[in-house]
Order: sequence, then C-alpha cells, then structure tokens
Amino acid sequence: MSATTAILRTEARLFRREPAVIFWLIAFPTLLLTILGLIPAFRQAHPELGGRRTVDLYVPIVVLLSVIMAGAQTMPGVLTGYRERGILRRMSTTPASPKSLLTVQILVHGAAILVSVLLALAVGRIAFGVALPRQPAGYVLALAVTVFTGLALGATISALSRTAKVAQTLGTVVFFPLMFTAGVYVPVSVMPEVLRRIVELTPIGAASQALDQATVGHWPSWSHLGVTGLWGALLVGVAVRWFRWE
Repeated sequence: MSATTAILRTEARLFRREPAVIFWLIAFPTLLLTILGLIPAFRQAHPELGGRRTVDLYVPIVVLLSVIMAGAQTMPGVLTGYRERGILRRMSTTPASPKSLLTVQILVHGAAILVSVLLALAVGRIAFGVALPRQPAGYVLALAVTVFTGLALGATISALSRTAKVAQTLGTVVFFPLMFTAGVYVPVSVMPEVLRRIVELTPIGAASQALDQATVGHWPSWSHLGVTGLWGALLVGVAVRWFRWE
C-alpha cells in the first residue's frame, strides 16, 4: 500500500506538469461546449428534438470526449513510454510493481475525467441553463461503466503497441471514429435510424445514449449499459492477454 501511495503521489505530480494533457483532457471538452453554446441557433429549442436545444444534447457528448481523450491518447502514451524506456522492467524488482503503476494510472486518469465531467456540467448549467442530470443514480452508473470501458481501451492500445509512437498512431486511428460514435459531429439521437442502431452497438455510441437517457430523467437502458460494459470486458480480456511489462 505504501508503494502504491508513493507511485500515486509521483504520477499525480507528473500529471500536473503536463499542461497539454490537462488542457485536452480536462479543459478542452468544456471549451468546446462553451463555443457551441455561444452559437445562437444552438440555444434555441427544436420541436424535432422534443423541445430540447442542441446545446443540451452536447453536454453528454463532451463528457464522452474526455473519456475518449484519456483512453485513446494520454493513458497509452504514458504506459508505452514507461515500457519503452525500461521503467516497468526496473519496477518489477521493487515493491512498487508495474501492476501498482497500472492501477495508479487508472486512478489518475479516472480522477481527471471526473474533474472534466463536473466542469462541463457546471458550465453547461451556469452559462447556458442546461439542466443537471434528472436521473443522478442512473447517470453515475452510466458514467462509471463508460469510464471503465474508456480506460480498458487505453490498456488495450498500450498492450498492442510496442512503442509510444505506435501507441500514438493507433490512438489517432481510433480517435476520430470514437468521436463520430460519441456524436461530436452529429448527435447520435438525431442520426438516421439505421445509422443510429449501428452506432449504438459501439461502446461509445451506446454510452452516449445511456448518458442522454439519464440526463432527461430516464433510467439508462440496460441494453446500452450492457453493450458498453461488454465492450469493456472484452477490451480488458485483450489487454490482459497481450500486455507485456517489458
């Protein structure tokens, strides 16, 4: 426990020294929401959206954006960089095991995602009058499953990448499809029905719908939670099978 605590302190300190990571993981999602919210048309209610505004739809989307950033970009770069430089191999001979480092990375990135989520919800509520989730318990459950799957993706990319450069390339390849399924370009709820059903079979697409349902006051669909959780379990299985400490 003391070794894990020491690693946690060190990794948290190193995380704070990465302004680019802090910006893209914590600040950028809320900045994107602010830019969209300043567009007058996005603050107008639309009958085809059930009387909701476009900015209302984008709050769950920017929440997913922080999960995607952590899973596809920041976490794989850190882990593969440590492996490439032999840090994980050297740690295997000390009480501070590589498994402790992996646990700490999950905690640090999970905490950063939580800060990003709270910031997005606060700015959406204060600046643009976006209602807070009307089903808070369901929202917390959907968010927990989503974060688990997002960080499982990060572990999988780390497992499949021999070097940090490969991890960056692979993360970039999956980043933009994940952005699409999150609804960044077109909200999932307004996609054509066939496309929406396909997107809902992806981990982030299903998570987007689960978060949106909890936002408007419904309990997240168990099918959406199940799809997201199943993807997370599969990704963890791949990561465990292929991850190498050196």
